Amino acid sequence: MLTQLTIQNFAIVQFLELEFHQGMTTITGETGAGKSIAIDALGLCLGDRADANMVRVDTEQAEVNARFTLNDTPHAKNWLKNNDLEDSQSDNTECLLRRIITREGRSRAYINGTPVPLSQLKSLGQLLVNIHGQHAHQSLLKNDIQLSIIDEYAGHHLLLQKVKDTYQGWHFLNKQLKQLQLNQQEKQARKQLLEYQIEELDAFALAENEFQEIEQEHKRLANSGALLTTCQISLLQLSDGEEVDSLSLLRKSVSALEHQVDNDPSLESIISTLQEAIIQIEEASYELRHFSDNLELDPEHFQQLETRISDVLSLARKHQIQPEFLFEHHQKLTKEYKQLNNFDSQIEQLTIDLQQAQENYFKHAQKLSQSRSRYAKELSKKITASIQQLNMEKGIFEVALSQANEPTLSPLGIDNIEFKVATNAGQSLQDLGKVASGGELSRIGLAIQVIISQRVSTPTLIFDEVDVGISGATASVVGKLLRSLGDNTQILCVTHLPQVAGNGHQQMFVNKQSNGKTTNTTMVKLNQQDRLNELARLLGGDRITQHTLANAQELLVE
Repeated sequence: MLTQLTIQNFAIVQFLELEFHQGMTTITGETGAGKSIAIDALGLCLGDRADANMVRVDTEQAEVNARFTLNDTPHAKNWLKNNDLEDSQSDNTECLLRRIITREGRSRAYINGTPVPLSQLKSLGQLLVNIHGQHAHQSLLKNDIQLSIIDEYAGHHLLLQKVKDTYQGWHFLNKQLKQLQLNQQEKQARKQLLEYQIEELDAFALAENEFQEIEQEHKRLANSGALLTTCQISLLQLSDGEEVDSLSLLRKSVSALEHQVDNDPSLESIISTLQEAIIQIEEASYELRHFSDNLELDPEHFQQLETRISDVLSLARKHQIQPEFLFEHHQKLTKEYKQLNNFDSQIEQLTIDLQQAQENYFKHAQKLSQSRSRYAKELSKKITASIQQLNMEKGIFEVALSQANEPTLSPLGIDNIEFKVATNAGQSLQDLGKVASGGELSRIGLAIQVIISQRVSTPTLIFDEVDVGISGATASVVGKLLRSLGDNTQILCVTHLPQVAGNGHQQMFVNKQSNGKTTNTTMVKLNQQDRLNELARLLGGDRITQHTLANAQELLVE
């Protein structure tokens, strides 16, 4: 329940500190005084959009604070607990919402002193206050609003959320499938090209690193004659010379030096080095001889290598890559082809998943539709009874639900809805927008708001001039309806009707003052005598007489 509202430098308000109580509080004042200004300020604390124009002229920032008690609001207490925003000082029995708007239009929001994003302020605000605006009845002609009314009355929030969730799942899959199908033609052409390319590469069957190996072998065979000649000459120079070679010369040198060792022992290290050289030359000669003996001179094999290399180069040019990367390119194309095959199976699986998602959606949408049908009958009877009280004695109201033969999927379900009304005896039920006058539409809207308010758990209900277009005996009925709501719920009602204002448990008066340079709006709680005077003003204008005071006394409900 709202207990305190503090407003500073907001619009034409310099400073207001208001105390609110249980029951029905009516707010009255002269036209243009700003009767709804407190409601607008409270809306900021509930997450409404801020505007720099809301800041009072010649001030730097506007600030609004709203204090609530939470003893009758378990949902709000749980929300604060779940979001770690409890007020430890009040043992989570109170909550303070704060909103600041600067001259530049920047906004800051706080819950129990903790800075929060606007989304959190709005989320909590919905659990604390429900505001019914003066133009709410005009939205009754919109189908989505009509569906929201029956859903709010039925209270089947879990069913509605399930329909929204299953719709989102279906919508996501449907979007994916359409995107895949859009790309399918392009991918099919790519797949056909890959089939041809891979078939050609598979037939060629180039092995990993094969090109590098055959290129090296081709180079060796191309120079095999020169290699053989060079090897033979080298063998003659090293060890196979008929007259002289390196090996025989080294042996002679070693033999000669060995004869001189007795003369100088230091020659032993030189002899040792020469003997190691002899061993290395012998080993080199052996390996060179083995290399020469195994060197092939095979023209046929050489021709095969030339053909293979030529084919590799041709394929590489065809695929616009270097020949050494042809094998890797082949593997890449094969992988892409497999992915395209998976693409086809992905479309098949997605089609199956989409069908299952659609069936799941319709299952929950039908449950929602059944619940709506059940509560639509109940709501129709209640609205009919209520509008008959509101000076539409022969009026009949019906919430008509239907479904198309092939309903379109929607997050709101599969129902078509139509509010129908017959305002006079003998008339058939017709669409609300075709037969209801402005006043009748206003009364029907008010009846719906009161009925819905009786079923919601929000502790504070605000009616901002919802009685526009209503007068006389009908206004008295409206006042009694709102007062009955105030027996169990806190009601704030901005009104211009004395019949409604007199039904309040308490009343506040809004006054606008100006000194020619600045304007300021104030709001005060009225005592018993002030209430009588205000009701008399509403009845007769600025001139208050004994007659208007007597009428005001009759309207004032003790």
